[in-house]
Amino acid sequence: MQTRITRLFGIRHPVFCPGMTYVSNAALVAAVSNAGGLGILAVGHLTPEETREEIRRTRALTDKPFGVGVALIMPGATQNAEIAIAEKVPVINFSLGKGDWICARVHAYGGKVIATVVTAKHALAAERAGVDALLVTGHEAAAHGGDVTSLVLVPAIRQVTTLPLIATGGFASGGGLVAALALGADAIAMGTRFATSKESPVHAVTKKMIVEKTESETIYSANFDSMPCRVMKTPTSEKRMAKPLTLWRALFKALGAARDSGRPLFGLLREVFSNGFTETLKLAYFGAATGEIRKAIIDGDHVNGVQLIGQAQGLVHEVMGVPEIMQRVLAEADTALKNINAQADVKTTAEPALQETV
Repeated sequence: MQTRITRLFGIRHPVFCPGMTYVSNAALVAAVSNAGGLGILAVGHLTPEETREEIRRTRALTDKPFGVGVALIMPGATQNAEIAIAEKVPVINFSLGKGDWICARVHAYGGKVIATVVTAKHALAAERAGVDALLVTGHEAAAHGGDVTSLVLVPAIRQVTTLPLIATGGFASGGGLVAALALGADAIAMGTRFATSKESPVHAVTKKMIVEKTESETIYSANFDSMPCRVMKTPTSEKRMAKPLTLWRALFKALGAARDSGRPLFGLLREVFSNGFTETLKLAYFGAATGEIRKAIIDGDHVNGVQLIGQAQGLVHEVMGVPEIMQRVLAEADTALKNINAQADVKTTAEPALQETV
């Protein structure tokens, strides 16, 4: 199945694995790229040196195109972006910030840039910055999806831009791929589906929970990390999302998470407080959330941890390898297209008889 996205990025299938914190590591990203899609490394929780190592590890596992995702609002994001550019990563995916400088630098060595957007306004700003494609994140997505569902957001953004679109939020099957193409997208990204794959570093306990949970068992609130965020519904997440943390408690938790991950505390504090009170509050929330995310994903601890998850968890019923997931999605897409064509044929055949009756 070839689209503008497959031709733009030199991949076989219009299927992406987005950059998911603690999930989209070298092994998972390489597996998706080797299967014909495009994986995007998550490096927001990594130091610059760790980012360089993870990029090189990915290159050792695949000779196919892959990307690096950077949330520009986060401490260390600029340094991680600089590392990715120095390593000439084929694709950079930025979010939560101005990425015009990234576009200029990446295009200079022949790479491509994707911007993550949740509104038409964001899409137009990213287009002006010079991006090559947009990752359109609907309300159904894990973590920071927009206020608008993918069913409306994708065609709304298609109305204002001609850039290739990658739809994410609620996509986990071949039927979803066909639906996204019909809405005006050129590819899909499947976070929850790939997070539950055999190659994913997500703990087995958490994968089992994803398989067992329904599409309605998520919570969407800004109380987790200061931005509207979707997480798996558990007793811990219900309690955590009931009210926001105070700034000082958020800072305490953020510093604890940084210490646990080996981040230098004094440099982190200096960078955080240099952003002013409003940004300090946001970053403190992000930092506090990072520790809880890690516990759920890596340790399978849902007493102290919170799992980012999309509503597509209700569409995931088993843990499979990435190649099997890719082949199933493509087979489902083929079946969906055949069903659509069959319905069109039935309608065409029935029309003369209907006209005679009338």
